[in-house]
Amino acid sequence: MKVVLLAHTPAPEQTVAAAARLCYSDTGVEALRESISKERAEEFVQMLAGFGHDSPVEHVTFTFGIEGVSRSFLAQVTRHRIASFSVQSQRYVRQDHFVFVTPPAIAENPALLEQYEQAMQQSIHSYNQLADALAARYVPEFLEQGCSEKAARSKAEKKAIEDARYVLPNACETKMILTMNVRSLRNFFRLRCCQRAQWEIRAVATEMLRLCCQTAPALFRNAGPGCCCGGCTEGKMSCGKAKEVREKFEVIRNGEEG
Repeated sequence: MKVVLLAHTPAPEQTVAAAARLCYSDTGVEALRESISKERAEEFVQMLAGFGHDSPVEHVTFTFGIEGVSRSFLAQVTRHRIASFSVQSQRYVRQDHFVFVTPPAIAENPALLEQYEQAMQQSIHSYNQLADALAARYVPEFLEQGCSEKAARSKAEKKAIEDARYVLPNACETKMILTMNVRSLRNFFRLRCCQRAQWEIRAVATEMLRLCCQTAPALFRNAGPGCCCGGCTEGKMSCGKAKEVREKFEVIRNGEEG
């Protein structure tokens, strides 16, 4: 798994403070923003959080590059609808030697790991067989349509992997660029940093939070799983480790890791 912060709204905390103050000021937008120091902006952001006034933080976005995650992760993360996703396509990118993600519980057991890797190799073999057979079938069709041999083979390949990809497992690695505004990120962290979240998306969410805290600490000072913002919201399904979780995310938010 690799998570990098590719871009974010410049001067994020000043932008939020300016957006909030604009509602009650007759000052021009640029002058208002320039009049807010970084220190004052941080104070203002904390005050907004105390009021529960969240709409101004929607003006700030963070863009992440995420690699080494599974298609299972993709199915989960795209449930967060207030976000933008660009994902490597299995329709246009051939997966003849795809990288696969191995769950830790399988990786630590030699017998299970062997079985798992055999299943992955079988998927690769089946995928290549299907892709090659379908491509061979489609080449004559494109030649009959007047395509050159090079163009016919290229089009046949693309059409073949559209259907061959159906045998690829959830473990198949993918890459994406993801953008969320701060309000959506806070909600994402509340749900996905929780101990009850699935291990892969929890790991990604925790790394995203760490990067956000490095860049805009005031905006994410209280971010993290639900138990870090009050009591546990999981009821009878609680992990029972709220104290340990709070301590862990306090370290992350304060940038004390390492």
